[in-house]
Amino acid sequence: MRRFGLVLLCPLLLGAQDARDIVRRSLELDQKNLAAARNYTYLQRQVERQFDGSGKVKSESIRTWDVTLQEGSPYRRLVARNDQPLSAAEQQAEQNKLAANIEERRHETPEQRRRRIAEWERRREKQREPIRELPDAFDFRLVGEESLNGGRAYVIDATPKPGYRPKTTAGAILPKMKARFWISKTDGDWIKMDAETLAPVTFGAFLLRVAKGAHIVMEQTRVNQEVWLPKQIAIEGSARLLLVKGFHMQLDIGFSDYKKFLVDSRVVTAGY
Repeated sequence: MRRFGLVLLCPLLLGAQDARDIVRRSLELDQKNLAAARNYTYLQRQVERQFDGSGKVKSESIRTWDVTLQEGSPYRRLVARNDQPLSAAEQQAEQNKLAANIEERRHETPEQRRRRIAEWERRREKQREPIRELPDAFDFRLVGEESLNGGRAYVIDATPKPGYRPKTTAGAILPKMKARFWISKTDGDWIKMDAETLAPVTFGAFLLRVAKGAHIVMEQTRVNQEVWLPKQIAIEGSARLLLVKGFHMQLDIGFSDYKKFLVDSRVVTAGY
């Protein structure tokens, strides 16, 4: 009898939580995480695959970069290809490019430095425009809780709000997607997002058109018990390049080896 009562009570407890407020708070915390992320270096591993009509891998490219903040904005140094360290000659070439880039940045005028950093910040903010629109663009429903990454998370489904008009160009993709969010009950940060396209979505001035049914999965991990940082971004689905060439693609970007630093650059080694 007690168990039956709990079953009846569970939907009421979930309903007491406002799903939109949970999402909104998580996005406010995400802005703080974005600022704290400037204090971390990391490795970025990117896997790109294309498949033939039978589902077999037609091509695969794996590259790994060491990402550091140099003189106010990031620099990516290639450290591995197909999960193998670069040759000695390639490593030296990458070190030379890094040294030259740092030297160039250190000889900028104050105005040149300001413009470079401002341009990086502008691109970063542009990429996050759809995220800021999320609370207004979707209807949210709290569907339950799950264990994820060692803790409990709210599970929230998001569906496009009828009649919503995107505020930004980048936000135009939102009415064409549905999503599920996992948000930490402990600190309110979002842990995972799984989105699916409900209609074809076009990126990059009609250069890449992703078909209905494509999935975009993003995950975060807690680092140093102080900040949530990207763990993985995975995209899979059918696409068409230049509206002519069709293919099935998979893109998987992993982030690892986060290290906090207190200066604007770090000593990098030949390995990774």
